[in-house]
Amino acid sequence: MNSLIMSARDLEFLLYEWLDTARLTEREYYREHSRETFDQVLELAQDLATEYFAPHNRANDLHEPTFDGEKVHVLPEVERALKAFAEAGLIGAAMSERVGGMQLPHTVFTACMAWFYAANVATTSYPMLTMGNANLLAAHASPEQIEQFVTPMIEGRYFGTMALSEPQAGSNLADITTRAEPQEDGTYRLFGRKMWISGGDHELSENIIHLVLAKIPGGPSGTRGISLFIVPKFLPAQEGSGTQRNDVVLAGINHKMGWRGTVNTAPIFGDGAFTPGGRPGAVGYLVGEPHRGLAYMFHMMNEARLGIGLAATALGYTGYLKALDYARSRPQGRPTGAKDGPQVPIVDHPDVRRMLLAQKSYAEGALALQLFCATLIDDLRSATTDSVRTRAETLLRVLTPIAKSWPSQWCLAANDLAIQVHGGAGYTRDYDVEQHYRDNRLNPIHEGTHGIQSLDLLGRAVTADNGAALSLLLDTIGETVAAAGATGDAELGHFGDDLALATQRIATSTALLWKSGDPQIALANSAAYLEAFGHVVVAWIWLEQAIAAHGHASAFHDGKRAAARYFYRWELPRTTPLFDLLDSLDRTTLDLDPASL
Repeated sequence: MNSLIMSARDLEFLLYEWLDTARLTEREYYREHSRETFDQVLELAQDLATEYFAPHNRANDLHEPTFDGEKVHVLPEVERALKAFAEAGLIGAAMSERVGGMQLPHTVFTACMAWFYAANVATTSYPMLTMGNANLLAAHASPEQIEQFVTPMIEGRYFGTMALSEPQAGSNLADITTRAEPQEDGTYRLFGRKMWISGGDHELSENIIHLVLAKIPGGPSGTRGISLFIVPKFLPAQEGSGTQRNDVVLAGINHKMGWRGTVNTAPIFGDGAFTPGGRPGAVGYLVGEPHRGLAYMFHMMNEARLGIGLAATALGYTGYLKALDYARSRPQGRPTGAKDGPQVPIVDHPDVRRMLLAQKSYAEGALALQLFCATLIDDLRSATTDSVRTRAETLLRVLTPIAKSWPSQWCLAANDLAIQVHGGAGYTRDYDVEQHYRDNRLNPIHEGTHGIQSLDLLGRAVTADNGAALSLLLDTIGETVAAAGATGDAELGHFGDDLALATQRIATSTALLWKSGDPQIALANSAAYLEAFGHVVVAWIWLEQAIAAHGHASAFHDGKRAAARYFYRWELPRTTPLFDLLDSLDRTTLDLDPASL
């Protein structure tokens, strides 16, 4: 029986028929693995997601965490699911053996995580944050800090957070005011408030390890003065004494539209509610060097951006599978022109098939993009030549904003269509699709809003190093266009021609925007640039999939061809008016007086 959580067949196609993930086992870094171990861990992920995560997804939404002034309470099913996840070794699955990980290829692990995000995104956010926290510390912390904090996280005994935003600063981290005062013993005492901190307090683990951005008094202004600190909920036990509660408490928790099973908190550091060592102040441990905290935090932020893109993808995907299942089983109406006779399943109606095909093109295109980005991370970790690693790093730089934001926009659109396919039933809580929509609506906001990602793409990624990343991406897409032509298939050749024209529009529009010499004009319509750019990238990914499906005769492969055809006929043409708008250097939003709104 096919799962309504995620498609194992699609993952198999993407990993083995398209990306040839098994080739990674030829590299020294992944030599202990094989196709068999990959399949075993994928099956494990499916089983755990199905048995422990999916069953309480609805309850997680209806019974969100509560805060009684002292403790945060969550459903007991959450703790059971997280225990099963940790006992399976999945927290450290993609981490290096050096720190106790399984050293699984990131591509395979990304496929595994798709199951968990689709099954229960709220519960999955706890290990997602913990893994990001542990990966940052493994890369930038001292050996002692790694042993003290990373090892327990890999074991599932400690969970982690990222504490960046503050009420008065929002996304502008230059304006954070949390301060870290140096102490004689080499620690720091932190004082300040944070906001929107997922997993910021709970009773799910022995300890919570906060990674906190703060400023050391006397340091540089703005982002140049930000440092990074480890601030545990409970301080490590000292010789002759037990653990102490650190001076970290909650002002309260936030009540969200979606992801309601993930506790989202407003923590206070150093208000004196607890007095470690007999005085107020949250004890923190500096990570790396002072004033380099934002650079270190980008390690976790970029990982989280890809994680959010995968979460958005998975929510769109499971919504599509449920809409498809509903459309196949729901009888309603008759074929056009038929006045009587039996009702037909609504999947027989062309407009319903249009909505399903749109969802399929968004969800399967986004999943393929996520796995392609994961292959770049594997190249960074395991490639034996500098040229391959440099290529991977350069492509990842330009694709990360797309991989985060495109699924957050278009898999949300898929969830919207899933509700529409269900009709009135989809607008009730009797079906999962309304929750998937609410859960997915968060993803264009957190870990860098859609607008922030568009500024990053147009203002940094495509211009850095004289446009090296953009040039490499366009050249890589050109190789796919050539491969499509080489198949001899007329339709693939036409798709390649359309894609070549679209990539040329990216090049010319980017040049025109920056030719003005005015960054305000260039960036005023960056959201349109991100949307057009993203559609071209996903069109490329669909052509890659169509080439992989070429020559294979099955209903599954026919579905891939149909989705690619839909994307090229219905979706890629959306980019033309967007590029036209960008080329006009439109000043509508730039010249608008806010008083006129």
